[in-house]
Amino acid sequence: MSAATTGTSVTATVVRLKLSLLRNGLRQSGGRKAAYIASAVVALLFAVLQVLGLVLLRGTAHADSLVVLLAAVLGLGWAVMPLFFPSGDETLDPTRLVMLPLRPRPLVRALLTASLVGIGPLFTVCLFAGSVVTVARGAAAYVVGVVAVALGLLVCVALARAVAAANIRLLTSRRGRDLAVLSGLAVAIGAQVVNFGAQRLGSAGLGQLDPVADVLRWLPPASALGAVHLVSGGDYGVAALQLALTAAALAALIAVWARHLTRLMTSPDASTLPSDAPAARERSSTRLGRLLPGGRTGTVMERSLRYVWRDPKTKAAWVTSLAIGLIVPVFNALQGTGSVYFACFAAGMLGIQMYNQFGQDTSAFWMVAMTISSARDAYVELRARALALLVITLPYATLVTVLTTGLLGDWARLPEALGLSFALLGAMLATGAWTSARFPYSIPQEGYKNVAPGQVGLAWISIFGGMVAAALLCVPLIVATIWIHTGADADEWGGLLLPAGTVYGAALAYAGLRLAAPRTAARLPEILTAVSKA
Repeated sequence: MSAATTGTSVTATVVRLKLSLLRNGLRQSGGRKAAYIASAVVALLFAVLQVLGLVLLRGTAHADSLVVLLAAVLGLGWAVMPLFFPSGDETLDPTRLVMLPLRPRPLVRALLTASLVGIGPLFTVCLFAGSVVTVARGAAAYVVGVVAVALGLLVCVALARAVAAANIRLLTSRRGRDLAVLSGLAVAIGAQVVNFGAQRLGSAGLGQLDPVADVLRWLPPASALGAVHLVSGGDYGVAALQLALTAAALAALIAVWARHLTRLMTSPDASTLPSDAPAARERSSTRLGRLLPGGRTGTVMERSLRYVWRDPKTKAAWVTSLAIGLIVPVFNALQGTGSVYFACFAAGMLGIQMYNQFGQDTSAFWMVAMTISSARDAYVELRARALALLVITLPYATLVTVLTTGLLGDWARLPEALGLSFALLGAMLATGAWTSARFPYSIPQEGYKNVAPGQVGLAWISIFGGMVAAALLCVPLIVATIWIHTGADADEWGGLLLPAGTVYGAALAYAGLRLAAPRTAARLPEILTAVSKA
């Protein structure tokens, strides 16, 4: 069998493998099939709308800058996709093929062809084609546009494959899978950045994109679309240079991908080799424990903080809360539509982490339950969990409040905003401790569900009911803030809200923990049953 025939056979086999994986995955459940079809329809509908928008921009000044920026964003998306969604495509993991007698070059060609099958490549082709229609003028430009679309798509796919091959050992490990936690952060930040940029463009026009586009048009895959615009203007020499740059980038990415692929398929996994220094790998809690109180309080705090760092579901919840708690007040302040009181959003988002404390332990809660024999033990357990949360929440809420106040330049209201934030945090600690004992629910460790089947109602009551109760508990301080600002001495009395809010929040937290402790001790069997259901 010739090399060409072998390469063709490998390519056809890998493409069929990709289609079989997709088909068999959809056969697993009706829900998965419905989710895939719905996501495909939404993606294609969004692509059609984007293409229509790009076509409508044809002839508009500075449209070429928007097209170049769009291509650069698409390339960035393809680069980070394997890091955030390592399990989104089974064929991204070449280590599954290490036992097969395949040479790197035919395998690269086969995997590159298989990568063109899917919603992502079709979405990318639609946007590149719409971009070409926007900037192309004349038959020569459209001919170059066809080449640009093909080169741009191949660069995006090869970039994703090279990144995946370079990091596949990490992505398939426990720590690598934790990188997916950052996807929520990236989506939240990206949405706010897009919203902020769209508002700025709506008020100032597309001309603001020119300085950035002048740089990005020399970076593949954006350089391919830049060549289409240059051909429309008759600048064939520079257009040829940009196309050559894109082709060179594609060749370099394929070479890097092939090198990493060869290394993966011929070198042993370092994680399976014995360590030369086992003592260096030993982990000790003394470093963290040295900073925490002694006794049960310090032990529980250390356990809670380690959950935040090690447990994927807990880490995902914390990362999302930290991101949104910062994004909402800061981005509103940057847009000039915010208020210092928006900083309370940070305390509110982090206060949610106090809810369903025992559900975060899942079935391991039985070990905690064995150490609780009285209301006093339950109180110490809940207090330590609240203190662990405050270790992160207090400095973070203060930082967000100071940053928001500085961006708005309204320093006179900083004490008021801090006082309200601390009061809200104390109220959420109180209600969170009580609902953790009264409405516990299980958090499945596998998959993306945060509530076990049949417990959705409990989760709604626990979280949203507790949040409403926390808001009602903060009414006295809110009324005091309004009353101070309706008087003539707002600047004089406003500073008192910081100590008042701090004391009030601490009192609420103490009262909530005291009320929740006896209920926790009395309901241990029910709590254990609820949090172990998965």
